[in-house]
Formats: sequence, structure tokens, C-alpha cells
Amino acid sequence: MMMLVLHILIPILVLIGLWQMSRVPTAVKGNELSVFAMTLAVTVTLLGGEFSSMLIVLLFLVIGGFIGLRMARKVQMIQMPQMVGLLNGLGGGASMLVGLLSLVGIKEVKVLASYLMKSGIGENEVFWVTPFEGATSVLAIVIGALTLSGSLVAAGKLHRVLPQKPVRLSGHSFYVYTSLLLCVAALALVLFFFRTNTMGWIALLSVVGGLAFGIFFTLRVGGADMPITISLLNSLSGVAGGIAGMAIGNLMLVAIGGIVGASGLLLTQIMCRAMNRSLVDILLGKTAAPAPAKKAPETNAPAVPVPAPEKPEPKDTNPLLEAKDVIIVPGYGMALAQAQQQVKQLADAFTRRGARVRYAIHPVAGRMPGHMNVLLAEANVDYDDLKEMDQINGDFKDADLVVVIGANDVLNPAAREAEGTPIYGMPVLNVDQAKHVIICNYDLNPGYAGVPNPLYDNTEKVTMMLGDAKESLQKLISELARGEKETASETEAPSVPQTSPLSTAKDVIIVPGYGMALAQAQQQVKQLADAFTRRGARVRYAIHPVAGRMPGHMNVLLAEANVDYDDLKEMDQINGDFKDADLVVVIGANDVLNPAAREAEGTPIYGMPVLNVDQAKHVIICNYDLNPGYAGVPNPLYDNTEKVTMMLGDAKESLQKLISELA
Repeated sequence: MMMLVLHILIPILVLIGLWQMSRVPTAVKGNELSVFAMTLAVTVTLLGGEFSSMLIVLLFLVIGGFIGLRMARKVQMIQMPQMVGLLNGLGGGASMLVGLLSLVGIKEVKVLASYLMKSGIGENEVFWVTPFEGATSVLAIVIGALTLSGSLVAAGKLHRVLPQKPVRLSGHSFYVYTSLLLCVAALALVLFFFRTNTMGWIALLSVVGGLAFGIFFTLRVGGADMPITISLLNSLSGVAGGIAGMAIGNLMLVAIGGIVGASGLLLTQIMCRAMNRSLVDILLGKTAAPAPAKKAPETNAPAVPVPAPEKPEPKDTNPLLEAKDVIIVPGYGMALAQAQQQVKQLADAFTRRGARVRYAIHPVAGRMPGHMNVLLAEANVDYDDLKEMDQINGDFKDADLVVVIGANDVLNPAAREAEGTPIYGMPVLNVDQAKHVIICNYDLNPGYAGVPNPLYDNTEKVTMMLGDAKESLQKLISELARGEKETASETEAPSVPQTSPLSTAKDVIIVPGYGMALAQAQQQVKQLADAFTRRGARVRYAIHPVAGRMPGHMNVLLAEANVDYDDLKEMDQINGDFKDADLVVVIGANDVLNPAAREAEGTPIYGMPVLNVDQAKHVIICNYDLNPGYAGVPNPLYDNTEKVTMMLGDAKESLQKLISELA
């Protein structure tokens, strides 16, 4: 009775988890609930088997868990689309194996059948499998195989191992229909002609047909349709799992596979509607056809692209400094450059100037559904600022400035005008309607669909900033910082003394502490270090063994901000270098650099090794307040006004002032 209840309860928990994951406020809880449900499902399955089988399964669970843990730690966020594609493929591959074992497992029946035949039962009266079992086994093999091969091709395209553009082989349609015919033949054999001597052929036709169809189908999919394809393959992995459950008589697998398949198919349909695409056209490869001779409408601008200026112009009315309504459009180029942190920095700079900032998210921006949302969430962008296309498309005409980071096809006006191109009819962001546009793209090449973008030739209101997106964004941030500094200088004193070594320091040591973690200011710390580096300074990070609240706390946070591991120096490596440092910048650290540890006998920290920050030529301390650290021992550095500058308040704001001062 308990097992029956669990078989009903677990799919319900999975369904609730998926529903919660569709809403940002409950997404984490939904993920945790789904993980719990699947763990429970594996446990129930193990308890229903024999002890020897349980040991084998546990062994492979440990092996698979170890591989998964290694991949989770190694795979970067930028690689998540291909990772999702790979995991979809592995799910399909597992279903394919279940179908094969279901088919091959019938050998056990053959022994009994042979015995029965010797006992007088005729060969023609013996059937090794029921039509339902045979059909579901073959379907599980076919769908699992095409999901495996299709997902591997998609992952290869996303990882740039395979050509990213649509690939159409000579006789491509023939290969597609032939592979499909092999799958139908396998299904017909198992339904009408299944015998001992045909089982091998059925298995072979199923595997070859499924694998071939997945390869030839995915090869011809273009970049604009890749997110839809990933979503469809995710749905097929669930369908394959559900059919595999039918083949082996596992109702829980049927239910969970059906839920995953249905949710994936719903997402696919939603994306197709958002992209004005027909799922049938995508399956038949019609949307991947190469662009005909008809070109996008020409503009009055010169045919030769104008080189990108160093700074946004014109000088008289700089839209960057005057914009009050800003829309940021992220794309796959932002993901490639891992520039989401710089995008957030730019948005914060606009906000400090009183501008309204929003992010326009196209349904297929990136390489999988929600790609941009995940990356921007990683940079702590407020979810309320992320606007879907239908929410924000009408606002572009009123926007003072649009900043594009690595996006092309999703804002290409040719989608409205150039009939016959792969993106014609696809809804795009109305970026061309804005008053001014700054495009931070790597080069002037067309996007994934291969359609030239007429925006690139519009020199009247479009500024092209070519090259690495991080560098382009940093130029914009610096330009805003200079404007902010000029405005501030008219009303208040500089944030740091004029004699500060900020601009002259050539040897800089940064000391992170728990206050940096509380303020989540590691990205700003990296920005400050980069600003020093651009000025020719040597920058290192001094890591105290107990900085933070656990061993390696600072290392993990700084690694999250892509700080080079070689720049992280343990106390014994760097303590002798403080006396030669031109400048030390402390972010939320106290006890680990308190000189009282050497001098104040009887205090809780006396005798504890500390960083020799007090020996540096100048120190800037970005702490929230002047209160003692965790140990409660006053820090004499706070009273040293000769060479110590205290910057109190939120660490992010203090660091931003320093970054602006360096700009």
C-alpha cells in the first residue's frame, strides 16, 4: 500500500516542483522539491529490487554522481546551454538502453519457449513479446536514440565543435526520410513479424534509424531556432522516458516522463508562437533555408561601415550622459564575453545619474530558453527590471538610449522587411526605433542566421563599439564615471584626498574580508583591480587564513568574480611585501589586519598572525562603520589619519567611488 501511495505522490511532487520553477520567487524551492522527489523515486525503485541488483545500481549511482559533481564544478555558466543539451541527450540515451534491454531481455523467455516447444507446443504458436511491449520498446529506442544524437549535435554546435550555421548535405531530405523509414520498418517488424531471427534486425533498425534521424534533423537547424530545438529535445527526453516506462511496466516512470515531455512541449509551443515559427516547419527544416538573393533594404548611409569611435559621440549632446530612459539589450555575445557583471555596473552607473534602466529580453536571446535571465541573475540584476519582448517593445520609441551587448538577429530590422531570409517574420526587438543606439559587438559580421543588419550602417543614431564586450562596456562605464565625477566636483569635495596615491600607485594589495561577502561586493573589487591594472599597476590579493566565515571563503567569492587564482596570495606569501606596497585597499576586514594582535596582551586576538597592512605607505579602508571586528578589539589603524583613509558605508558604494576616481 505504501509503495502505491509513493508511486502516486512522487509524480505529483515533480509536477508541483516544475510549476514552482516557472516562477522566479519560487524557482529555488521548486528545484529543491524536484530533486527531493527524484531522490525518493530512485530510493523506491531500489527498494523494489533484489539486494544484488541494488548493490550494482548503487555502485553506478556513486560513479554517475561523482561525474556529475565534477561537471557541476567545472562547467561555467557560459557553457550551460551545451550542458543542458548534453543532459537531454543522456536522458534520451538512458531511455534507449531501457528499450533495448526490454527487447533483449526477452531472451529469458526463449529458454522457456524452447522447453515448451519440445513438449509439443508448435513454434508458430509461441510469441516472445506482446505487440504492446514490442511497440513501446521500439518507440523508446527510436525516440531515445534521436534525442541522444540530436542533443549531441546541438551541444556540438553550441560548443563550436560543429559548424553553427545550418548544414544541408547533398541529398539531405533523402537521408532524413530514409532514417525515418528505418524507424517505421522496425515498428512494423515488431508488430507483425516478430520472431527470434528478426529481433536483432529490429534492434539494429531502431538504433540506426533513431540516431541517424536525430543527426540529420539537428544539423539543418539554424541559430535562430536553436533555443526551440533545445526545448523540443528536452521534451523528447521526457517522452522517451515515459514510453520506456510503458515498456518495462513502471507506472512512476510513465508519469514523470509524461510530465517532463508535456512541459517541454508546452514551452516549445510557447516559444514557437513568440518566434512566429511553425514547429512543423522547424521539423522539416524549412526555416533553415539559406537566404535568397533578395537583400535587406538599403539605407541612406554609406555602404562601407564606419570604424567605431573610442567614445560615444557627438560631444555637444552626448546621449550617454544625458539619457534618462535607458534600455539594455543583452545577447549571446554578452554570454561569450562573460560581461554580465559589466552590464550590471553600467546599469548602476546610469541609475546613479537618475536614469531609468530596463533590460529587454528576446525569447530566443542566447542559446536556450531563459539564457539571458540566468546570466543577469548571476550578476544580481533585479528580476523586475527584466522585461519580455511583448512588455517592452512598445517603449523603444520613447527610449533616450539603447545599449546592445552582443545581440544581432533578435533586433535585426530585416526580420520585418527582407522576405525570404531565415529570420523574416520573426518578431524582433524594436531597437531601431530608439533615439540613439550604442551597439557593443565583437565585429560587423551578420548574426547566427547570416542576415546583414542594416542598423550597422545607420551612422545618424547608431554608435558601433567593436571588440571585446567587456572592454567596450568599461569605456562606457568610465565615460559615465567621468561625467559623474565632474558633476560631483561642482557640489562636494572629492571622495578621497587629492594627495591620494590612487592615481600613482604601482604596487597595490587588496585585502578582502567578511564585509565584502556581506555586501556581495566581489564584482566591484574585481572592477577596481582592473582599473588599477589598466593604469599599469601590479595588483595582488592578500588572503588571511580565517578571512570570512570558513576556510577558502574569500577564494570562492573572488573566483566567482573571475579573479585569477595566481593573484590570490596567502598570508605567508605576501606579508613581507606590505612594507613596499604603494597602496592597500581593505574591503570589510578588521581582526585579520588589527595591529593589536601584536601589541595588546590579554586581548582575544593577541598572538594571532595578522596581515601587515599597517606597514604599507597608504591604506584605504572600505568598512561599514568604525566598530571593532568580531573579536571586539578596537583597531588602532582607524585613528591613523596620516596614511589611512576611512571610507564608511556600503562597500559597493565606496568601491564605486574609487572606480570613478580612477576613471
